[in-house]
Amino acid sequence: MYKLFRIMYHFGILATILSVAFLISGCGYKADPAYYPNKKIKTINYKRAIKMSNKNIYDYIIVGSGLAGLYSAFNIPKEYRVLIITRAMPWECNSFYAQGGISVPKDNEDINLHIEDTLQAGAGLSDFSAVQTLVKDGKREIDKLIKLGLNFDKDNSGKLLYTKEGAHSTNRILHIGGDATGRYLHSFLINNLKDTIYEDSRVIDILVDGSQAYGVTVYRNGILENIYSKNLILATGGIGRLYKYSTNAFTIFGDIQGIAVEKGIKLKDMEMLQFHPTTLLSQSGETFLISEALRGEGAYVIDEDGDRFLFKYDKRGELASRDIVSRAIMKHPKKAFLSIAHFKRDWFINRFPTISKFLINYGFNIPNDRIPISPAFHYTIGGIATDINGKVFGYQNLYAVGEVASTGVHGANRLASNSLLEAIVFSNRAVEDSLKNKSEFIFKEFPKSTEKLFLNNDQILKDELSDLLWKYVSIERRGAELQMVLNRIDQMLIIEKGRLLKLQLFVAREIVLSSLQNHKSQGSHFRADV
Repeated sequence: MYKLFRIMYHFGILATILSVAFLISGCGYKADPAYYPNKKIKTINYKRAIKMSNKNIYDYIIVGSGLAGLYSAFNIPKEYRVLIITRAMPWECNSFYAQGGISVPKDNEDINLHIEDTLQAGAGLSDFSAVQTLVKDGKREIDKLIKLGLNFDKDNSGKLLYTKEGAHSTNRILHIGGDATGRYLHSFLINNLKDTIYEDSRVIDILVDGSQAYGVTVYRNGILENIYSKNLILATGGIGRLYKYSTNAFTIFGDIQGIAVEKGIKLKDMEMLQFHPTTLLSQSGETFLISEALRGEGAYVIDEDGDRFLFKYDKRGELASRDIVSRAIMKHPKKAFLSIAHFKRDWFINRFPTISKFLINYGFNIPNDRIPISPAFHYTIGGIATDINGKVFGYQNLYAVGEVASTGVHGANRLASNSLLEAIVFSNRAVEDSLKNKSEFIFKEFPKSTEKLFLNNDQILKDELSDLLWKYVSIERRGAELQMVLNRIDQMLIIEKGRLLKLQLFVAREIVLSSLQNHKSQGSHFRADV
């Protein structure tokens, strides 16, 4: 059953729809159709599309179909010609699998407090103007989505339900479907999508010259082609699958960040990587995320003796920030568990239907059984450096939004549930900025890459890289070990390999180098040797 669930988890909605009757029969939970996109996405035969793209330049190419990419498309006026390119199916992205919710000030009085909580979580590294923009614009964007028909969970009197998560000083997390916020948000945007999506299409290069972006090189079904646009928006997510244990979708390898290194596009704060403290790790090495919202609702973290040991490491206990909780679990000499025994079963299943289905089908007797937990890689705080409008520094028409970008919002540690808000706020700002851009676009054709994308030895090297990053560049870091990993990556870069592995090595090297050069323990970056 667990393997079946992981197949469904990785390959998304199709498997879910085919298996839904079987899955829900064991847990008494009725699947909501709003989980799943039901819009027929407009697609074009790829060979015909290539011919079209040679004759016509798109107004926008958006790389990535997560929340940041879809919300970018959502805000582009309908008269513009837009192409969305996604590596797999549109829902194979981190934001689709987001469980907890989206943070937003619950009223005007909460705005300053939300700003303060975000700055405090960022451990002194956040950009104040970016945080202020996130919170103030965020409230406006959420209000806009509600008016357009997005239904967040409400209580019996019709008032919005807010929950609390780690490092928030008050309840301000909105959710949909209990613990399926990402799925509902994604479905809402897909169902309002007016643009073409190229599925199963991998961007292997971005075409830039001087301060201008011209488009991308795409690989799909054995065809390699350049596609051109007047504006390019990168929304490809983080680097999570570079790590051995990760909560990320299977499509997230940091290819675009690797291209940025290759092109000399600045990456910022790449040592700032967030590990989620509460994931269920199977014997096969697969992970299942257990939302921080459980702790926000009052779940306990205990050890084998039933001791709520987190209070020994931070006075906030279960509601401390993720970096503190993750390090405490790794440092504590006994195994860690989540305890939900004090919750009523019906309430738990209704509040956390996705997690409940998984746990029941995995064999847990909820709420009585303790749930073994361990940290896993979760979120890329650093990324392509952008201004407050998502514009990549040094470029006129190149934007990065969502997890691929570094706006300065998260600083050294992301406040829980700020990521979905960031995706919405800065993708909208990127579109608004691009519409004001009056610079002339002069077409330039680029030669196609001749590099081989894959070589036979690539997977062996990739597995070694994932293992090295997990062991030595994760929750705690030491200079000698970081230097050892850096030396090994440099050796791998000399070995003959495919282009995609080379890009992953580029971004991995940047992570290690940034970690090695930063001797200050701050937020998610913890140097155990200084």
